Amino acid sequence: MIKLRLKRYGKKRQASYRIVAMNSRCRRDGQPLQELGFYDPRTDETRLDVPGIVNRLKQGAQPTDTVRRILEKANVFEQVSAGSTSQSENSNATDGAQGDA
Repeated sequence: MIKLRLKRYGKKRQASYRIVAMNSRCRRDGQPLQELGFYDPRTDETRLDVPGIVNRLKQGAQPTDTVRRILEKANVFEQVSAGSTSQSENSNATDGAQGDA
């Protein structure tokens, strides 16, 4: 299972985190599948690769609780749900056109 989680880096007591997609069985600081952004809790600065995150979530990746909170602040889940509803509307429109013919 793929997880979106935080990978710690930085100096002692000055931690920063990278938001990464990793296999859930890998260790915290192991090799990520993809780096998707970073989070600095001291300055509350966040930079996200939103298209990459949306893509991973659509593929079934599960965010950890902390990453979920960060993504909710950035309204990423709204983009995921908006993308899935527009795709289902498009597929319904094409299905209806084929059914009439």
